[in-house]
Parts: sequence; structure tokens; C-alpha cells
Amino acid sequence: MQSLTLAQAQKLALLSQALPSGITKGTAYDKALATFEQLGYIQIDTISVVQRAHHHTLWSRNPSYRPELLDKLVADKKVFEYWSHAAAYLPMSNYRFSLPRKAAIKSGTQRHWYCQDKALMASVLQRIDDEGPLMAKDFESANHKTDGWHSKPTKRALENLYMQGDLMISERRGFHKVYDLTSRVLPSDVDRSMPCEQELGQFLVMNYLKAHGFGTVSEIIYQLKDVKAHVQQAIAELLAIGRIENVTIGGEQYIASCQALQQLEKRLNRKQVKILSPFDNLLIQRKRTNAIFKFNYLIECYVPEAKRQYGYFSLPIIWGGKLVARADCKVDKKASILNVLHLCLESSLTERSAFLTALEEELHAFSQFNGCEKFAIQRMSDNPN
Repeated sequence: MQSLTLAQAQKLALLSQALPSGITKGTAYDKALATFEQLGYIQIDTISVVQRAHHHTLWSRNPSYRPELLDKLVADKKVFEYWSHAAAYLPMSNYRFSLPRKAAIKSGTQRHWYCQDKALMASVLQRIDDEGPLMAKDFESANHKTDGWHSKPTKRALENLYMQGDLMISERRGFHKVYDLTSRVLPSDVDRSMPCEQELGQFLVMNYLKAHGFGTVSEIIYQLKDVKAHVQQAIAELLAIGRIENVTIGGEQYIASCQALQQLEKRLNRKQVKILSPFDNLLIQRKRTNAIFKFNYLIECYVPEAKRQYGYFSLPIIWGGKLVARADCKVDKKASILNVLHLCLESSLTERSAFLTALEEELHAFSQFNGCEKFAIQRMSDNPN
């Protein structure tokens, strides 16, 4: 069994995530699509103190990325919205692997958040069939009573139809979803066949390892339902045929893609700084981030202000192959300034002067990405932890 040092594991995790150098071949559009294919999904989030998470994650791997490219990828039917561990954009090439969850929700073997009002769902579906793509605001609910999520009945019906696969999101207008019949959204050449349990299990394993290099069963099935047995069986099969192998990192056992392990021979750019979204694929599983990078991260926008240590929306920062800092950022659109309200440096950071010089270059690029002319660091501190 191969044993990886922590430094090797960090390198493998970063290279598998196309960080820090990113996707380098092709047009900006090609690189955006390649990022989806490599990562498997890009999480959607609504917080907008800086550019939204899905755009930020794509930009981190592709500095030539512009937000309108995502709209074009959706319009060209190269990516689609659905559920990963959370709301996400996924590559259309993986569409068929969304079908088991949709079928389970439709049959009632898996529950979504909302109870199903079958009659209302049928009415909503028929209206979209007749009139074409519609948004939630295009429906007037006879009963305006909302649930705990403050959603009207027709909105709940739309979401249920979306989650069970009858509707898809054809586009967004001002970040509002536009729903249409799945048959009208899907490209004609997409594979719509339901994967068997073996196919699903092997896909989940290899898709995760492609994006992360190595992992555990619990990491692979993170926030997924009813797939643990399929994944465990797939791991046994893939080990037997030599597509994956067991490795140890810090005394803990993982599985790794044999193809991903070859990346250890590549060079990692340790001089480039990358500012990441809190919802970036690299660190969405906080336990893994702490285990591999020794970076204890918590997004504090959900923490009462008086209890925040780093700030409302602190962004993790890569340098030297490690996570070495976090910056609480907020765009001031009127002044066209990206304010770094709090830059906090980790105790593991060495060569501080070189880091701060590289960080200035990245902050300048990040400011431009956020539509700002300049940036200003308001406060800097050392992390006492």
C-alpha cells in the first residue's frame, strides 16, 4: 500500500482541483466547460458581497472567465442545474447520473423539502406545457399561505417538479429560475438511460477521485442518500481491476485514482496566490480541509456578528501549496473598491513578504473580476490558533 506524506496529499488535492494554475488550454469558454468536466459540479450560492460563488469558483480556475460565459454554457446545453450535495451546475455529459435521485423523489422513496400537492403540480406542469418557460412569479397562487421556507404553493410545486425531473431550469433572469419541460431543455444527443446500481456506484467513485485525487467512502457519499452500498461495492470492483488503489495519509486509509496519482510527477506552482470562495469544491467538506490542510475553516455569515473571529464572508487563500490566510471581503460598488475588511494570516505562513507581494497581484485581479477599480486592506492580523 502506497503511503503519501501530507505535502504529497496537499499537492494531489490541489492539482486534481486544477489549482492554483487552473485550466490552461482553449478559449475562455472551453476552459469554463473543462472546469465543469474536471470538478463534476459548481455549487450555486446567493450571497453577493463579492461575485457569487459559482462565478468565483470558475474564475479561480480560469482568470479569463466572465459571468456571461455561464449563461452561454446553459443556453448551449453544455451544463445544467440540479442537485449535487447542494444546488449546483453540472456538466450535461453527466446528466444520466442525476436520474436515480429524480426517480427516487418521484416515487416517494426519497423526500425533498416540500410535500407534494399532486393536483397543483399537474396544473403547473400543464401550464408550462401550454405556455412555454415560466418563472415562479408568473403564477398566482389561490392560497398565498407560505410554509416555513416562505414559499408559495406554486413555487413548491415548481421545485418538486424540478427535483423529480419533469422540469429543468432553462435559464436565469436576474438570478430567478426559469422553468421549462425537461424534454425541451435537454439536447437531443444526451444519454437519458437510467444507470444501473453498478454504473452509478462506479461513477460516484471515479467522479469524486477525478476531482479530488483521493477520498474515503464518507467523503464520496457526502450529502448523498441511499448510495453507500453502491459505492462500497464499486470500490471493491475498481480495486480488483486496478483503476484505484489504497493509500495511507497521516496513518489514515484512503482510496486514490491510479490516474490521479500520476499527477504527483507534475510541478505545482507554489508562487501563485489564489483567493477561493467559501463554497469552493476544494474545501466544501470542512473536516477533510482540516485533516489534509490543517486549516480549520468556518464560514461566519451564519454566526452572530459578536462571535465572528474572521468576518462575515472570509475567503480562504492558497499560497505555497497550502491554505495560509483568509480575507473578509466586500465590494463597495459606488466607490468601485474591493474592501478587504480583515486579512488574517495563518501561523503556518512563511516568507510573509513574498506572500503579501503575490497577494497584491491576486487582489488586483480579483478586484477587476468584481467590477472594481482598486482594493483596500482595512485590517490585517495573525491567527492566534
